[in-house]
Amino acid sequence: MSKPLENIEALLKSHKLNDEDYTHIKEILKREPNLVELGIFSAMWSEHCSYKSSTKYLRGFPTKAPWVIQGPGENAGVIDIGGGYAAVFKMESHNHPSFIEPFQGAATGVGGILRDVFTMGARPIANLNALRFGSVNGNSDTNKYQRHLVRGVVDGIGSYGNCMGVPTIGGEVSFDESYNGNILVNAFALGLVKTDEIFLGIAEGIGNSVMYVGSKTGRDGLGGAVMSSDSFTEESKSLRPTVQVGDPFTEKLLLEACLELFKTKKEIVVGIQDMGAAGLTSSAFEMAGKSGAGMVMHLDKVPAREEGMTPYDFMLSESQERMLVCVKKGREQEVVDIFEKWDLDVAIIGEVTDTGRMELYWHGELACDMPIAPVSEEAPVLDRPTSRPEYLNKVNAIGIESYPVVEDQKAYETLLSSLEVVDKAWVYNQYDSMVQTNTVKHPGSLDASVIRIKETGKALAMSADCNPRYCYIDPHRGAALAVIESGRNVAMSGAVPKAITDCLNFGNPENPEVMWQFAEACEGIKEACAALSTPVVSGNVSLYNETNGVSVFPTPAIAMVGVNEDENKVLPSHFQKEGSLVVLLGKTTGEFGGSLYIKKLFGETTGNLAEIDYAAELALWKLVIDANSQGLLLAAKDVNLGGVAIALSKMAAKSTKGVVAGIAMKQSRDIFDESQSRAIVELSESSLEAFKAMADELGVPMDIIGKVGGDQVKINQVALPLAKVKDVYFNRFSEVIEQDL
Repeated sequence: MSKPLENIEALLKSHKLNDEDYTHIKEILKREPNLVELGIFSAMWSEHCSYKSSTKYLRGFPTKAPWVIQGPGENAGVIDIGGGYAAVFKMESHNHPSFIEPFQGAATGVGGILRDVFTMGARPIANLNALRFGSVNGNSDTNKYQRHLVRGVVDGIGSYGNCMGVPTIGGEVSFDESYNGNILVNAFALGLVKTDEIFLGIAEGIGNSVMYVGSKTGRDGLGGAVMSSDSFTEESKSLRPTVQVGDPFTEKLLLEACLELFKTKKEIVVGIQDMGAAGLTSSAFEMAGKSGAGMVMHLDKVPAREEGMTPYDFMLSESQERMLVCVKKGREQEVVDIFEKWDLDVAIIGEVTDTGRMELYWHGELACDMPIAPVSEEAPVLDRPTSRPEYLNKVNAIGIESYPVVEDQKAYETLLSSLEVVDKAWVYNQYDSMVQTNTVKHPGSLDASVIRIKETGKALAMSADCNPRYCYIDPHRGAALAVIESGRNVAMSGAVPKAITDCLNFGNPENPEVMWQFAEACEGIKEACAALSTPVVSGNVSLYNETNGVSVFPTPAIAMVGVNEDENKVLPSHFQKEGSLVVLLGKTTGEFGGSLYIKKLFGETTGNLAEIDYAAELALWKLVIDANSQGLLLAAKDVNLGGVAIALSKMAAKSTKGVVAGIAMKQSRDIFDESQSRAIVELSESSLEAFKAMADELGVPMDIIGKVGGDQVKINQVALPLAKVKDVYFNRFSEVIEQDL
């Protein structure tokens, strides 16, 4: 064993450990740790790996339902989608790396989430992403740097996903100055697997082999988990060595090799785990920890990419495209044959023991000997103080009435040109959305994206959503509305929402106001998921999204997945037929809290969110889903940012068909209000009577507001030529993002 450490104060600081942690470590080991052991504790007890600040609030999430096969605790969540198949999906953050090095940070975020999916035996069939950037419109250094980040992140996502042959079929992009110091890059992946061919990350069976497969290990990403568990300062851009470097071509080989192993030799695979955050440390400790087993590993047998690497480097490297596999003893050569065929590194580096300890050897010398369970189970669970933010007293006291009246036409043109609203073709045209030939609703289709499951004739709809402005003025209801909005998007495609994965992006947990936001948001998610029967099956927490003491808006991103029983009945979200009726569903009550209207016209995020009516939301979903299944609808789109006026404009722009609508509103500006549980549907006059009967039975208010057709978009007194609407909608984004190229 290595000698005890010197300069312990400096080492603890560099490893983000405190004196209390160190005392606990010595109690566990019953001695002083060496550097390898300190590094392992540092990684496993980091915020990124242990969730030490968030665990107490994540407890109680609804995680069970008859269709849930695997909930939180594995690499990804799994739901039964019928026909003997399951959907495997998860959302993860790669925020800090993407701010430091946008291309590689975003690319390896995609690579990591894909491995989370295919390590469970599923072939990835769809990617989404949820991206938040700061202010991009202007000529300040901040504006220019944010545009640089947009271009780099999108390039990284497209490069990795396209090379992997996995379609990126949708997502969201939003902008707010709260992200000037910390952008958010959240990646979602979904895979398909037979329900009886799911693999878990476990190592068990005394004497079974522990095998390393994939790329060689280098020093890239060293300390990445610890870096992602700290706030940023001006010096943070010097942290580039902590950002992993990805190779999608190697990952493609790894994907195919793993799937071949699962298909042809599934009986010999005990368990498999991706080497993600904290690399070999987290995968080894988590796999052994789940079974209570021990493990011996010989680190000098790990394939190395660099000279002079140490046990510390091997355990904490976050080099990409690597897996740890537990294989039945005596069957190792069969694994070697498969991975060598795919030109990948493969090595037997250890075995499962009955000691409950992790024993690491370096050229025959014991480099680490520590109990496994305490490392993974005794990470500090913090009860950080919480305090309602003082800013809420100010922002909640300001309503729409506090602002001067703006002429509706001016308001309309301002909102229509907002980067929150306009088409993001500049982004999604860099992604291959049609590879695998199963994409039914692709990026830019509005609302949810959809893929067909050709094996069963069904379709899966998915949507990523969150309105950070809502969460800023009311974290509880704002988070609940993120669940609702994602679910509503899925329902508007004709699919039944089934389950969510989340990515909870917040600021510094050491700030009591941030922890209050987090606690409230978790309660909102619990409430919404329980009310809507959409359990949480996987997720991620990303804290310390703060630079120089300024935290991002609370951003609990939600990705919802739903099932449509018939791939031929996927509902479009834009107008389909000249002369058809346009119907508004739901109540308009003049809600402007956290609205795009106030933000774009007055530069503020203020107001309150109304009480949520879950019964009304579920009734709306059921009406659209059932009416679609009966063939009554031509199109459906939910009403959200910018209200009815913007929803109609998007439907017209995407369809190249005009619309004329007249809507009874208490105030003329209410065409921009953001009341919940509303949607616009298009139907033929021949379907009206049957649809109205369904709406009446479910208690959903409906109002025929206009017809599709013509060469303009006219909503009450607001009007623009359709050609102008299309020009703004399709060209505005590229004009802004490319302005300094």
